[in-house]
Amino acid sequence: MQPLLIPKTTMAKPGEVRRRWYVVDGTGQVVGRLAAQIARILMGKHKPDYTPHADSGDYVIVVNAEKVVFTGRKWEQKVYKRYTGYPGGLIETPAKRMLERKPEEILRLAVKRMLPKNRLARRMFQRLKVYAGPNHPHAAQQPEPLEIDARRQ
Repeated sequence: MQPLLIPKTTMAKPGEVRRRWYVVDGTGQVVGRLAAQIARILMGKHKPDYTPHADSGDYVIVVNAEKVVFTGRKWEQKVYKRYTGYPGGLIETPAKRMLERKPEEILRLAVKRMLPKNRLARRMFQRLKVYAGPNHPHAAQQPEPLEIDARRQ
């Protein structure tokens, strides 16, 4: 009688994780679809040894964040809200104005809200680098171009 073969499950350990750098071009990309793919890479779900309780994600650099698009009428209707902490301190910023003042913040907030809400996610979020223009200062890390087809159908 043959012994029963049990497949081994690998669990990622913090010291054994090899992090890679990816660069993504945001030109013409839909914000939500692009953010979902980036969040997946930051969490490490694209790797076969994904472990929910371990930080096994990679670095993501986004260039041309000012050229992302929304579907529908979100440029006019979407409002970003933040609170100062003082009474009556609710600040509402329309998406159109956010694009003019802080274009990289649109994508940064979309990705942050797709990550889990815990200490591990705060470490994952630190590996996201977003730049409004086409240049970034991370050439020394030799990032690989990542093709994300999140364009509007």
